[in-house]
Amino acid sequence: MENTLEMLEPKALWKNFYKLTQIPHPSAYTEQIRQFLIEFAQKNHLKVKTDKAGNVLISKKAYSGCDDLKPVILQAHMDMVPQKNEGISHDFEKDPLSVFVEDGWVKAKDTTLGSDNGIGVAAALAVLESKRIKHGPLEVLITNDEETGMFGAFGLSKNFVKGEIMMNLDSEDEGELFVGCAGGIDADFSFKYKKEKINIENPIAIKVSLKGLHGGHSGVDIHLERANANKLMVRFLKIATINYDACLVSFNGGSLRNAIPREAFVKLVIPAENESELMELIDETEDMFNFEYKGKEEGISLKGEKVALPSYCLPQVVQENLINSLFATPDGVYRHIPEMPEVVESSNNLAIVHTDGEKVLVRCLVRSSLESKKYELCSLLESLYSMAGAEVKFGGAYPGWQPNFDSPILGVMRQIYKNKNGVEPVVKVIHAGLECGIIGAVESNLDMISFGPTIRFPHSPNEKVEIASVAKFWDFLVEVLENVPGNI
Repeated sequence: MENTLEMLEPKALWKNFYKLTQIPHPSAYTEQIRQFLIEFAQKNHLKVKTDKAGNVLISKKAYSGCDDLKPVILQAHMDMVPQKNEGISHDFEKDPLSVFVEDGWVKAKDTTLGSDNGIGVAAALAVLESKRIKHGPLEVLITNDEETGMFGAFGLSKNFVKGEIMMNLDSEDEGELFVGCAGGIDADFSFKYKKEKINIENPIAIKVSLKGLHGGHSGVDIHLERANANKLMVRFLKIATINYDACLVSFNGGSLRNAIPREAFVKLVIPAENESELMELIDETEDMFNFEYKGKEEGISLKGEKVALPSYCLPQVVQENLINSLFATPDGVYRHIPEMPEVVESSNNLAIVHTDGEKVLVRCLVRSSLESKKYELCSLLESLYSMAGAEVKFGGAYPGWQPNFDSPILGVMRQIYKNKNGVEPVVKVIHAGLECGIIGAVESNLDMISFGPTIRFPHSPNEKVEIASVAKFWDFLVEVLENVPGNI
């Protein structure tokens, strides 16, 4: 496949990023990229080790004359979110990405790009390769399976890394320095059922497809008030089941816990005489959604088509409990930080609804930078779904990262950024979960910061990274490495 990125600057970074796009590395399928990282280290005569969690650590000696600088860890994650447009045959476990340049951005054709966090990995590898960049003792920590539950960070053992300063390269707005993040927890709700025979005279089956939403990262983009496909679909379902005797056969919406659902699909059985009215409802609902989300979404599509008649549907009581609980589930921003009203404190993402013929799984991702509010939201959801008869399970909890505004590396980076660009960088707390919180809980003395280039629409096929911001990010990283605080 032709490399369309070879002329971009900085060449070392883009060369490595292109290589990453040609290696399949979705979450849970990271063996190939892990082997690539090991071979990269060996080729460059660098020390490398892995751990039971699948993390890779590559070590490099200090540049000549820089041994007195504090040891630094460059940290990124190796996996990417596998999302593609409907009807695309791309296999994330086997196929390379098709990347291209358009209007100052790098994108992938009909799939996620993997700039989250491939750009961070590529930058770290470019530093490791360089014979010119000045730095103290250096470690590059590439963690495993961040996107599906931060499993690599959770599995990190104490003293696996030796550095004193950690630079996380996994944020998505150039010119912003992140010094804190929200924690999170997975909330799963299961409705078990036995298939019921369809009890409708002259039944027909209709598949309803909701597509065309932006989606996005449930931490980074939650404040944008984009539509959630699961929430829209259940609004349609409530009307269809009450007014048109629709029986639910299946509901499948969303695919990742940390991605705002872009698509949802349901299969219904209705009396044949209600077909035309249901199709009218679908058209009217599509118009209503597009009107409601004007300026937030463009081209929401809600379509219905006749399909083969199934042999079963969900029990009526399960259908009603599912629809009512989904309808009542809070989604989006729950509260902002009182002292920083522009920053989201707590949120919930109604991420996945999936039927498999035996149960309906509803999965939410609750985030909050305040532990008490995180568990308030969990208690709210537990109360709701318990009343609906669902089995409730919480897991995968991870801590937030409390900001330290007196951080020495923060002071250095603020000054360097101002000197280079004539303006102060924006210092922020991010609502998305960063691995800093988990790693910081293991290595409590780390001085941590997170930064990166400008990435838009991560976790969706619209993902793109701004070329100019990558160059600024790289130049900034190089100068920071040359000026980290020294050992006293």
